[in-house]
Amino acid sequence: MKIAIYGYGNLGKGVYAAAKNAKDVELVGIFTRRPPESVKAPQGVAVYSADALASFKGQIDVVLICGGSATDLPVLTPALAKDFNVVDSFDTHAKIPTHFENVHNAAVASGHTALISAGWDPGLFSLARVYAEAVLPNGSDYTFWGRGISQGHSDAIRRIEGVLDARQYTVPVPEALAAVREGKEPVLSTREKHTRECYVVAKEGADLARIEKEIKEMPNYFADYDTTVTFISLEELKEKHSGMPHGGSVIRTGKTGVNGEHHHTVEYSLALDSNPEFTASVLLAYARAIVKMSAKGDYGCKTVLDIAPADLSTLSAEELRAHYL
Repeated sequence: MKIAIYGYGNLGKGVYAAAKNAKDVELVGIFTRRPPESVKAPQGVAVYSADALASFKGQIDVVLICGGSATDLPVLTPALAKDFNVVDSFDTHAKIPTHFENVHNAAVASGHTALISAGWDPGLFSLARVYAEAVLPNGSDYTFWGRGISQGHSDAIRRIEGVLDARQYTVPVPEALAAVREGKEPVLSTREKHTRECYVVAKEGADLARIEKEIKEMPNYFADYDTTVTFISLEELKEKHSGMPHGGSVIRTGKTGVNGEHHHTVEYSLALDSNPEFTASVLLAYARAIVKMSAKGDYGCKTVLDIAPADLSTLSAEELRAHYL
């Protein structure tokens, strides 16, 4: 499949790495809103202005949009779905229904197939939640993230006026995680499950009090959590927070039996050295599925809940049955 990478930050670089290791992928080029000559792309990879993308209609099977959920994807994904099959990693859970509707309308009108919110949460964790609830309807769901860096939340902080750079760690509350794994089925508020740690490099002369206030009061990102904001130097950020680790667990506890006498725990966990590279790998797998669906005329917006697992794979149905079933 012929792909294009739109945006070449951490996620875009992850898509390149994933594509380089995929036998069924041809990278047409990187498209950027920055001056193309300023992008340090791998040798032999063409870099184009984002404005040039429209001239590639008919030459690209799917565009992987590597922008931020706060301000980029709500605009970019429906716009690009008018001309291309697209995949994004929109991760603002509360706004997914609205984003889905906007992208769906654009894709249906233009005869394209789009997938939003690919990644690991939303994404693979979403599947784990649906599978476990279907099997154990008499039970409770829990999702814990971290300890790790959230790309979307870090990007949201960087969009605040006066912020030069930032990293945000999502941290599970140990007592809450332990209670769930013990099968106690606690009722936990958002604030009781996670804390958020923000390490921020402010521009010279910036109003630190205002920046901290904007972070802590940001809806859908920090307002519902106990959040700490620590201002550090750029040197310290590079030295201590240059990695991109993340992970987490989806846990479903439930009961079976006529009187609910048997207790069960289902847990799906991830431990990631590189959040953007893993997320990018999920994007590429779902891009493969979107190309297959588009070829069948199955247009509109999709999520991971609509995709058959076999469509993610390069293997045939016979090979999958023989080796993975």
